[in-house]
Amino acid sequence: MCIRDSVIAVVLTAILEVLDITIVNVAIPHMLGAFGATTDQITWVLTSYIVSAAVVMPLTGYLSTWLGRRRLLLLAICGFVLSSALCGMAWNLESMVLFRLAQGIFGAPLVPLSQAILLDAFPRQRHGQALAIFGLGIMVAPVIGPALGGWLTETYSWRMVFYINVPIGLFALLLSVGYLPQRAIRDIKTDWVGMGLLVLAVAALQFVLDQGQMRDWFNSHLIVVGTIIAVFASTAFFLRGWNKPDNIIDLSLLKDRNFVIGTLAITAYGISLFGWMAIMPLFSQRLLGYPPALAGTLFIPRALVSALTLAITGGILIRLFDARYLVVAGLVMTALGTILMSHYSLYVDYWGIALPGILAGIGTGLFFVPLTAVTFGNIARAQYDEASGVYALMRGIGGSASIAVVSWLFVRQTQIHWQELSAHITPFNQALVPYLAEHGLSPYSAQAAPLVTYEIARQAQMLAFNDLFWFIAIATLAIVPLLFFMTRLEKVSLVPAH
Repeated sequence: MCIRDSVIAVVLTAILEVLDITIVNVAIPHMLGAFGATTDQITWVLTSYIVSAAVVMPLTGYLSTWLGRRRLLLLAICGFVLSSALCGMAWNLESMVLFRLAQGIFGAPLVPLSQAILLDAFPRQRHGQALAIFGLGIMVAPVIGPALGGWLTETYSWRMVFYINVPIGLFALLLSVGYLPQRAIRDIKTDWVGMGLLVLAVAALQFVLDQGQMRDWFNSHLIVVGTIIAVFASTAFFLRGWNKPDNIIDLSLLKDRNFVIGTLAITAYGISLFGWMAIMPLFSQRLLGYPPALAGTLFIPRALVSALTLAITGGILIRLFDARYLVVAGLVMTALGTILMSHYSLYVDYWGIALPGILAGIGTGLFFVPLTAVTFGNIARAQYDEASGVYALMRGIGGSASIAVVSWLFVRQTQIHWQELSAHITPFNQALVPYLAEHGLSPYSAQAAPLVTYEIARQAQMLAFNDLFWFIAIATLAIVPLLFFMTRLEKVSLVPAH
C-alpha cells in the first residue's frame, strides 16, 4: 500500500464528518421557514446529529474489531453519503431529524478510524507528519464550514449543504476501496450491559449540553433527569468496567498518564475553538450587520494560517523541540489572540476582526500535532481505534460544553451590562444630548426612548461578547499546568514518508 494514496482517502473521510458539524449551522434559519418549525423544534436538527454521533463514537474500537476496520470505514462512508442525500431531500422536520440521526450514526466512526489508520500507516517516529496531514482536515475543515455553508445557502439553496457531502464521500469511497487494507476480524464477546450504560451516559450528557440553555437548565425537569441519568450511568460504567477484561471500551487506556492528560487537554481546547466559532457569527451578523457569506469569510484567514502552521509543526518543529513546549506555545498564542478579540468594539473593521484570529490560528497549528503525538505516544497499535474514538468523543464533548456555556454566559452577561448601562441613563444625563441631537431628537422626544434602548442593547451585547472572549482565553490557559505532568515524547525521525 502506498502511504500517500491511503492518506488522501482517510483525510477526506475525516473532512466529511467535521465539516458537517459547522456547515449545517448556517442553513438552520432557512430550514426554519422551509419546514414551518419553531425555534425550539428546529434545534432537533442539530441535537439528533450530535447525540447519535456521540453515542457511536466511543464504540469505534469495538465495531472495528467486530466488523474489521476497512469494512466499518466503507460502511460508514456509504451510510453517511446516503443519509446526507436524504437530508437534502427531507420533506418535513420529522424526516430531517430522522435522517440527521442516521447521518450522526454513520459519521461517528469516520474521524477516529481515519486517525487510527494514519497512525498505523506511518511508523511511530513519523507520527508528526501523519498528524499534521490529519490536522489539516479536522482542525481546518470546521473553521471554513461557515463560509462554505453561507456561500452554498445564498448562491443555491440550504439543501446544498447536505448534497455537497455526496461527491466528496463518493470520491473518498473510491479511494478507500482501492487503497485501504482489511485487518483480521476477531470473535469478541459483547458486553451488552456496558454498552447500554455507555450509550445512556453519553446520550444523556449530550442532550443536557445541547438543550440546557434552551430549557433554562436545572429549572427544567427534563434537564435534571438527563443529568441524573448521565451521572449514574457513567459512574456505573466505570465502576463496573475498571477491571473487566471484556469491557466495551478498554479502560486500561486510562492508566496511561499521557493519554488521560492529552484527552483532558483536547476537551478543554474544544471549548476554546468551538466557543470562538459559536461567537463569531453572532457578533459579526447580529451586531456588525455582516451578511452570512461575508461573516463566513472571517473564518478563512485563521483556517489558512492554521493549515500552514500545522504543516510546519508536523514537518519541522516537532523534530526540533520538546512536543510539550510546542503545545504550551500554541495555547499561549491562542490565548493572546483571544485576549485581543476581547477588545473588539462596534466600530471594528474586517481586518481588525480577522488579525487576532490569525494569531489564534497559529496557536491551533502549534497545538494539535504535538499534543496528539504525545497523547498517543505510549498507546499500542492494537488500541489505536479505541483510543481514537475516546479522543474524538472528548473533543466533541468539549465543543458541546463550550456552546452551552457560551450561550448561557452571553445571556447572563448581556443582562448584567444592560442593568449597569441603563442605570446611568436619565433625561438629565448631559452625555445623551449630543447623541440624540445627531438624530434630530431631544431627551424629551417620544422617539428618544426607543433609540436609547436600542443603543443600550447593542452596547450591552458588545460588552458581553468581550467577556466571552476573556472566558475563552482563561479556559485555554487553564490547560497549561496539566501539560507538565506529561512524559516527554521521543524525538522523531527526519526521514520523510514515501
